[in-house]
Amino acid sequence: MALPILYSYRRCPYAMRARMALKLAEIEVEIREISLREKPKHMLQVSPKGTVPVLIFPSIGLQDAAVIDESLDIMLFALQKHALGANALALSRALILENDTIFKQALDCYKYPERYQSQSQFAHRKQGEMFLQKLENLLGQNNYLLEATPSLADIAIFPFVRQFAAVDAAWFEQCEYSKLRAWLNNWLNSELFKSVMIKHPTFVG
Repeated sequence: MALPILYSYRRCPYAMRARMALKLAEIEVEIREISLREKPKHMLQVSPKGTVPVLIFPSIGLQDAAVIDESLDIMLFALQKHALGANALALSRALILENDTIFKQALDCYKYPERYQSQSQFAHRKQGEMFLQKLENLLGQNNYLLEATPSLADIAIFPFVRQFAAVDAAWFEQCEYSKLRAWLNNWLNSELFKSVMIKHPTFVG
């Protein structure tokens, strides 16, 4: 039987968290690494919005294809196969929503200050730090964001904190968020993360 197809972009945080959830749930997929400049026609046919990740299940024809093209929905699908912090699902979704909206906007402004010149890069960083402080406080209660074990929130938020930390690595290494830094390093050094960051050839089609 043909494997589900996952259109992905290795460094995209949304695709990254989808790959991590699928890997943790031991759901095998055929990963098709895309070029952002030349997106595959098949991907655009099944998901016209043209963003990754896109998970496509085997079907007889294109019209019958079952498609999930939102990273959180892919993660929730994987959650059905792996009870990842199921007790904290409602809290996870609320925290992920804050990450995907307020923090993501601050991250974009901080990462690309030349595009958002209404405020300084420092000001954008301070806006993002409000969310970092919230995560730091949560990690003061548990080893992970919401429980003693990883929840959906940990995997969903980790790729974005990774991006934020990389903008100015020297600053992040000495900043006050020591628990968050340890949490981030734990994920960066995990076999799960390493396994989903293996490079795949760019899919042409």
